[in-house]
Amino acid sequence: MSSTPARRAAKSAKPPRERVWKDLTPLLRLLILTQLAFNVGFFAVLPFLAEHLGGAIGMAGWLVGFVLGLRTFSQQGLFVVGGWLVDRHGVRPVVLTGCALRVAGFAWLGFAESTWAVIGAVLLIGFAAALFSPAVESEVARQAVVWEREGHGARTGVLALFTVAGQAGAFVGPLLGGLLLAVDFRTACLAGAGVFVLVLAGHARLMPQHIPGRVRVRERGGVRILLRNRRFLALCCAYGSYLLAYNQLYLALPDEVERATGSQTALSWLFALSSLLVVAAQLPVTRWVDERLDLRRSMTAGLLIISAGFAVVAAARPAGWTGPAGLLPAAGYVVLLTLGQMLVAPAARAWVPDLAEDGRLGLYTGALSSVSGLIVLIGSSATGSLLDLGLPPAVPWLVLAAVPAWAVTLLPRLRAN
Repeated sequence: MSSTPARRAAKSAKPPRERVWKDLTPLLRLLILTQLAFNVGFFAVLPFLAEHLGGAIGMAGWLVGFVLGLRTFSQQGLFVVGGWLVDRHGVRPVVLTGCALRVAGFAWLGFAESTWAVIGAVLLIGFAAALFSPAVESEVARQAVVWEREGHGARTGVLALFTVAGQAGAFVGPLLGGLLLAVDFRTACLAGAGVFVLVLAGHARLMPQHIPGRVRVRERGGVRILLRNRRFLALCCAYGSYLLAYNQLYLALPDEVERATGSQTALSWLFALSSLLVVAAQLPVTRWVDERLDLRRSMTAGLLIISAGFAVVAAARPAGWTGPAGLLPAAGYVVLLTLGQMLVAPAARAWVPDLAEDGRLGLYTGALSSVSGLIVLIGSSATGSLLDLGLPPAVPWLVLAAVPAWAVTLLPRLRAN
């Protein structure tokens, strides 16, 4: 917890940015580089999925929203399964299985031409990540706590570096996907599959069979205890509102860019803007936050900033700007969403080890994403319908602005030790 003596001591040790990477163990470096590669393959495809579904496949707006939400739910919603498997069987087998399934899912999506084939491929892609991501994220969080206890610095520094690696991948991925779309969507999918073949091979060679300090849990009843942990469930709901807001990069933002410019060409540049901001500013922002804010206040500030991003578009929509001027509100939304993400994501991940039982970090890491995925599934379908209803242009964005602002009231209190 942010008020513990260990965290206060870690905050006082402020290692320079370049020292953070040098101080990491080989395992942490492998996991962080894995996140980079994972997002390169993922974002080479995902930003262009909505346009492919609505155009080449011919899906209605509500169905596109449902499929995108289903992809998120099959990933985030099943994280709890992946986390449970990690606690019982270890990191290596779960990571390798997830990589193999992701390769199959992207290859299937590239050749899918019917609605049901697309849904099957999307479910497989999501479930693959539900195995892969909890394994990587829970082990990074566990190793970050060890890193903090050894006096290298606050655990949020490691988690921020993990976020930077992910966003660097999210920057390269859409640019790669945009180039490959000059051929066709299938080529982008097969390239994404190829990236995961490389990740699979790397982990098969470099991931240790046994990670020191990790204990496999055999006892049952972890889920029952988790469901009675009200403070953890409150964190899950607040984090889910952030994830729903972030999901609008793939649903509401493409619609706004299409309206303003007549195409989605600028979408890749807005994704690049978001990723570059995280790569350039995440570590300085995290250091600044660590010196001034606890975990709860960091999440509060981040959620309110995200809410302001939606409000910027809502305020500008009645004017009906088009062309380069019409992109300015969308760019403002992306900047504020990204800044809010810099505060929310590392704080939420750093908070989970303080709320989880010993030996159950995988389960709790997975549950954080599972509850969030359920929120996104419901919210994404509702957002798709909201965008299709022909309401006054500011209304959908005002509704979206209200969600993260309301989530601030859900955040649990920090307990003093």
